[in-house]
Formats: sequence, C-alpha cells, structure tokens
Amino acid sequence: MTMLILNRREGESIKIGDDIEIEVVSLSGSNVKIGINAPQEISILRKELYDSIISENINASSVNLEKLSELKFVLQSPEKNINDKK
Repeated sequence: MTMLILNRREGESIKIGDDIEIEVVSLSGSNVKIGINAPQEISILRKELYDSIISENINASSVNLEKLSELKFVLQSPEKNINDKK
C-alpha cells in the first residue's frame, strides 16, 4: 500500500475514483474540517471508530471453550431443562 500526500487549500478537493470526492471545508488552527461525497453504499467511519468495531468483532467471535463445555453439559442434561420453571 502507498500513501499519496497532497497539499490542499480551503475549498479544494481530491477525487478517489469516479464516485468519491473529499473537500477541505475549513481550516482553523491545527484542525481541518473535511467533507466527503460518496455513494450511500460506501461506509465512511472515523478510523478510531472503525478500529474499535474491528476489535469488538474479534472479541465477540472468540470462543471460551470452558463456557462452551458448560453450556453443552447444561443442554444435554435432562434434569437441567432450562425451560422448566419451578
């Protein structure tokens, strides 16, 4: 992967392919406000939010084998029917 570094002034933009345009909306000190025009089917997220989602998905998909074994035992035990209300 390579990175293209560009200088842009307020009101100037860059194009990514035919469908995505990124415009410098305003500059204030060290802050840059950008606007992104892209088709609705393209997901646009701040990188820190994207990284958080990836991390949560990895955590959610990991399997705790001990808990899985306990669940298997409970589901296979006829006397421990979780639907029974006593």
